[in-house]
Amino acid sequence: MDFSQFLSTPITWWQVLWAILALLAGWIASRIAKRAVTDLLGHVPTATPAATRFAARFAQYTLLLVGFGIALAFLGANVQPVLAVVIVLVVVAALVLRGVADNFAASVLIATRKPVVLGEEITVEGPDGNPITGTVIELNSRAVVFTTPDGRTAHVPNSKLLAETLVNNSRHGGRRSEVQVRVERAGAGLDEVVEALAESTAAAEGVLAEPAVGVLVNAVSETRITGRVQFWHDPARGLSVTSGVVAALTAGLARRGWSATVTSEAVVPPLVPGDPV
Repeated sequence: MDFSQFLSTPITWWQVLWAILALLAGWIASRIAKRAVTDLLGHVPTATPAATRFAARFAQYTLLLVGFGIALAFLGANVQPVLAVVIVLVVVAALVLRGVADNFAASVLIATRKPVVLGEEITVEGPDGNPITGTVIELNSRAVVFTTPDGRTAHVPNSKLLAETLVNNSRHGGRRSEVQVRVERAGAGLDEVVEALAESTAAAEGVLAEPAVGVLVNAVSETRITGRVQFWHDPARGLSVTSGVVAALTAGLARRGWSATVTSEAVVPPLVPGDPV
């Protein structure tokens, strides 16, 4: 093979010296880059060992190729064909690994900014557009994994988690729920009914003392009071505490001789004639 088409002639000792120095500098830089990337990703909890090795070797080999290309340039070689091949390979790799790179970069942001951590309850948008709620059990370089109350396991890509709406139900330390109540008060005063609602709710298991139970009155007539009872509880016990509140309100109002309807579902007020005056 005739190498004269790749190398300039004649080659001086200065060109050889600079080429050797370029190779040596590329080798040293590649070793430093490999160690730096390994140390950096070692502080990222979501970075898996496989991802760390891949990133470190990619940085190492890239700098080695750069040093080799600079050495060839010092020798007067025509590096344009090699450069074109490298650009094509880089573009193809970028297109193939774009999703992986996006999720990995998002995992670094999740690990540093901590919008969610293990054990927290979150709500995200599901594939059908409906919200999905669950408890986070794993954070990795590709996805956030959480389990739903009905036993399903969901994997949300890290990039999707950051790009769309994320509701963290646990970060505040408590969560507020409410039930709707309609009481046939049988002549009892408004203040008496409100006090009874707050007292019965506060006695339910799992209801936090602070913030205090709140009662919002929606409508009042001679025989009926309609309102909402709001209470705070541990984020992970929402359904069980709400169920306990419904039972406690029903029993508490029954002891006072009042007929009542209690529901945890949001309902539209029925369009019926009002109470007779």
